[in-house]
Amino acid sequence: MTGPARQSGISSVAAGVLLLSASLVPAGTAATARVGEVRAAVAANFSLAARDIGAAFERATGHRAVFSFGSTGQLFAQIAQAAPHEVFLAADQARPRKAVEDGYAVPGTRFTYAVGRLALYSREPGPRLSVATLRDRSFDRLAIANPTTAPYGAAAVQALRALGVHERLAPRFVRGIDVGQAFRFVATGNAEFGLVALSQVGRGVAGSHWVVPADLHAAIAQDAVLLRQGLGNGAARAFLDFLRGPEARAIKEARGYGAGN
Repeated sequence: MTGPARQSGISSVAAGVLLLSASLVPAGTAATARVGEVRAAVAANFSLAARDIGAAFERATGHRAVFSFGSTGQLFAQIAQAAPHEVFLAADQARPRKAVEDGYAVPGTRFTYAVGRLALYSREPGPRLSVATLRDRSFDRLAIANPTTAPYGAAAVQALRALGVHERLAPRFVRGIDVGQAFRFVATGNAEFGLVALSQVGRGVAGSHWVVPADLHAAIAQDAVLLRQGLGNGAARAFLDFLRGPEARAIKEARGYGAGN
């Protein structure tokens, strides 16, 4: 066989080899070719868990999660001003719902990814904290997150009102922009105690804490949603899927959260 006929035969064989090779490529190889990056706006209380989940997500998918942490109110304001966030992990349900209503987020993608708990924290390891600590008149400063913009701050105020100590303690408040700053006030000695997220005070954090009974405040249900800017990004959808999966669930529970749905 010579000329065009021979070349045609070679082309047919080559095409067959390519098709066979494609059928033998491991599934993970195709996924690796689509590796991407997702930009996530994340409530400050979830920062430790988010970093753990981000590392697990990258190991599992090859995608990289880049986090911006802040109070839920601040993050929502950034989203409204077209900041380049692609997913939103809030510390409440109201802001993700509003993000959908205002057209910043994709309808049908909102879900509860975690349920937070409030804790009274001291950097001193000795004291046995309890409700009696909040009724004690001997301390000067109590750190809380801003109750207007931070859901953990709102929960702190609700709990203090339920205990009947809010009016007396209000002059002693040291308000953080978010619950992360409230925690830092205590960690640096600028406040003796703080009402912070339980997730911030576990797993090797020095000091002592008391878990505030959940019936003293509204449930801190935290919702996630896909933002319009992430609509065409497969890595963004993959991150939200991973956030609902068993590996992320285990990380959330280890960090002191209810896993959500």
